[in-house]
Amino acid sequence: MKFVFRYTFLMLILLQCQVHAQTISDWANLKRYAEADKSLPPVAAGKDRVVFMGNSITEFWAKIDSSFFVDKGYIDRGISGQVSSQMLLRFRQDVIDLKPALVVILAGTNDIAENAGPISLEDIMGNIISMVQLAEINHIKVILSSVLPAYDFPWHKGLQPAEKIAKLNSMIRSYCDENDIPYVDYYSKMVDGRKGLDEKYTKDGVHPNYEGYVVMDSLVQQQISSALKSK
Repeated sequence: MKFVFRYTFLMLILLQCQVHAQTISDWANLKRYAEADKSLPPVAAGKDRVVFMGNSITEFWAKIDSSFFVDKGYIDRGISGQVSSQMLLRFRQDVIDLKPALVVILAGTNDIAENAGPISLEDIMGNIISMVQLAEINHIKVILSSVLPAYDFPWHKGLQPAEKIAKLNSMIRSYCDENDIPYVDYYSKMVDGRKGLDEKYTKDGVHPNYEGYVVMDSLVQQQISSALKSK
């Protein structure tokens, strides 16, 4: 009996190590959209492809508010839980190789939530800037997004993110102003009195509900239309 228990315990440890190794080997989750990326048809003549790069807020957008993406032919490349360094690592595969005219980048929430450990606002900003530079050198227009407000993170409480989000948004806006990059300000339209996400736009204080995404639809569409007209 002891032998069986030890053998079973050892097999569980080995299985956990294998899963952990697989996670490390695809840390940026390149496999997530690999097949979808390959199966995309070439961009039709006279059409402009638009890709949304982000985390769960972007991923859930195409599920909760699917008509916004389907009707306009926008491509969602959000992955739940991702930090900006993971997005940067998969930026070539999930954005550049799709040959879009425009990419909308929404990043920073999970960095501030320390999903991959503590990180400075300057390093978050550096990852965002690197994505911008990769896009621009490949002749892809960029729209940068404000981080949505959050008073606390349900999965990592006590980090007091509200002020960090406001400061990061100020950094993103300043960079956009200095480099003539469109900036879509979700934050100002969705924030409440304590610098959290207004409860009418969310259930968990972090992710928008349908009403929240409708607000975002209008704001980002204005910037997309304007950016594509200036091609």
